[in-house]
Amino acid sequence: MSLSAEKTRLFDFYQYQLENYPQEVALAGKENGKWKTYSTKEVINLANELSAGLLANGIEPGDKVSIIANNRPEWVIADLAILQIGAINVPVYPTISDREYAFIFNDSEVKMIFVSDEELLEKAKQAKEQSPSVSQIYTFDIITGAEHWTSILKADPDLEKINGLKANVKPGDLATLIYTSGTTGTPKGVMLSHKNVASNTIASKERLPAKASAKGLSFLPLCHIYERMIIYLYTYTGVSLYFAESLETIGDDIREVKPNVFTAVPRLLEKVFDKIMAKGADLSGIKKALFFWAVGIGEKYEPYGANGPIYEFKLKIARKLIFSKWQEALGGNVQAICSGSAALNPRLARMFTAAGLPVLEGYGLTETSPV
Repeated sequence: MSLSAEKTRLFDFYQYQLENYPQEVALAGKENGKWKTYSTKEVINLANELSAGLLANGIEPGDKVSIIANNRPEWVIADLAILQIGAINVPVYPTISDREYAFIFNDSEVKMIFVSDEELLEKAKQAKEQSPSVSQIYTFDIITGAEHWTSILKADPDLEKINGLKANVKPGDLATLIYTSGTTGTPKGVMLSHKNVASNTIASKERLPAKASAKGLSFLPLCHIYERMIIYLYTYTGVSLYFAESLETIGDDIREVKPNVFTAVPRLLEKVFDKIMAKGADLSGIKKALFFWAVGIGEKYEPYGANGPIYEFKLKIARKLIFSKWQEALGGNVQAICSGSAALNPRLARMFTAAGLPVLEGYGLTETSPV
């Protein structure tokens, strides 16, 4: 698939969204229990202000900047700000040790770090003492004694300079270094170019049923290439992106946001299915009989009407009487669940799809960026 000129670098996707599907809610994250939203224009403006701040603080094209944070709008804004000046994003998994932080900082020669909260700030500080290349740490949360990321925003950024730097970034230039845990010994940094990830993003659009102004919910780690590529895909297709507050609040966030699409790993889908089956087992009489009749129908599901019209009629009844409750538990609007990172049990894929909750499976390595 050929890449058109305006979508060859990862930061091009936001400009593409602005020109084609400008969103009132491009990004949304919970702050003090309430959703804080950012329009497409606001995301771009903040990224430009942060890019100017990075440049003023000595970050140059080719320099490495690390993000260690939970999923949140600031992660995406910082990523955009880093990439569009030709710098390289080195995302780090929050739960690893400060010793592993230090190894990654030194191996990649990270110059600046963004962290989300106080716990990660302390770990980053410990690692900084062993990492001579690191000069500054900024936080996304407001923390006493720490420098907040907004402190380096430049209210009147030099757009001519930023646009000049953007123009100098080639599709084949390094965009990100991702240190994977799947290797033996010390982590290895996977080098991915803008084109590596952008080509995957564009190719995956055909498989995503959600269109502009649909809602996506994100909770898998953005430091992994799987969720990261999906975020660019949402941007490219004009999907409004909501970040779950935490892993513990996913169920509540799904019911509140009512997403059209979200990503998951097989273990999460297994937990959802086990919970549904446990509730079915607690039913009695005709309700229990209907529940397990519908499950039996679902277990025989084949796509494209392959089971014939009688089966499709039974499936329609099962969806109306039983599976509609499954859909409601996941917000009622799900058009696709994208599953990755491990193989999904075929029975689960069959059951969810039969229930009107289509599961799309992807496979790939970090090195394949990732699909």
